[in-house]
Amino acid sequence: MLLGLAAVLALGPTAALADAPEPVPPTSGIEAPPGDAAAPEPMPPTSAVAAPPGEAGAPEPVLPTSAVEVPPGEAGAPEPVPPPYGVQASPGEVGAPGADDPLVPGVVGGGRAEYPMDTPDQVLPPLQSQDDIPVPEPEADVDELVEYLPRSVVGAACTATTGTHQRLVERLLKLTVDGVQSAADCQAIKAFQVREKIKPANGYAGPVTWARAELLAARKNLDPGRRCPVKKDAVACVDLDRQLMWVRKDKKITFPVVNIRSGRVGYATRTGWHSVYWRHKDHWSSIYNTPMPFSQFFSGGQAFHAVYGQIATPTGSRGCVNLSYDNARKLWDVLRKGDRVYIWGKRPGG
Repeated sequence: MLLGLAAVLALGPTAALADAPEPVPPTSGIEAPPGDAAAPEPMPPTSAVAAPPGEAGAPEPVLPTSAVEVPPGEAGAPEPVPPPYGVQASPGEVGAPGADDPLVPGVVGGGRAEYPMDTPDQVLPPLQSQDDIPVPEPEADVDELVEYLPRSVVGAACTATTGTHQRLVERLLKLTVDGVQSAADCQAIKAFQVREKIKPANGYAGPVTWARAELLAARKNLDPGRRCPVKKDAVACVDLDRQLMWVRKDKKITFPVVNIRSGRVGYATRTGWHSVYWRHKDHWSSIYNTPMPFSQFFSGGQAFHAVYGQIATPTGSRGCVNLSYDNARKLWDVLRKGDRVYIWGKRPGG
């Protein structure tokens, strides 16, 4: 007896189970768990019972009829159709410029600022105890006439793409104002760009083309809505609608109209009456340590000051009124502490 048991143990557990009987299927009244021996094959449901999709017996998906609209992406949904010639699609639609087709300078190497961090809108007035560390001089003249356009448009001879400032440019060039690029629009905008040396001249109605057209129009009719009050003392007039500014004293223009860049979405330049309360020629931002040449503060941390890159860009500032380096230097010699500032309107798109 002991010898037999020892022999079995010596063969191991596999041998001990070799003679185990085959499993006996349950009787007809007992249901075997799925996967067990003798478990019945799954039966398709009857025609009155709907099987969940993917199970045995589930019917093939039936494509809807033409009268039934199917959500995009489902079986039978039609392929998205791109908008027709010249139509600017809304964000998220087919043909809309997105992260894969951002606005870029239309000339290689153009539109680059020496200090890419834009100046902030400081909530409180800046500290007035800063050391006078000279701000850097511009390393080279900035080409203000390099247009920003979608990457897909770069290289086009005359683009069919509706521009970001289409309607504004159409109005200024006295075209049909419908906000949609046409072949005639492209030719007219391209001719304007060639005449004004905007690069590339391909008919795209971007921020640079619009800014140039607004400036030229303002030189002929400075304040058509008479928005800036006429005072005996100097008033710096800032038109956010047209992104322009000038200075007048009584009826005399003491600083001619120039392009500016005001606050972007979330950093709006504050409108209404202000006064220049502090001037700092070699100012550095106390938040980002960014140079702000020829700063003239008028509302908390918002100031007139120079930037090193282009003024007419797709996005705005962080609240300040930016000018080109040359224009900010000239404005420094015009305004004085206590001079009034009047701001109105809203930056287009912001």
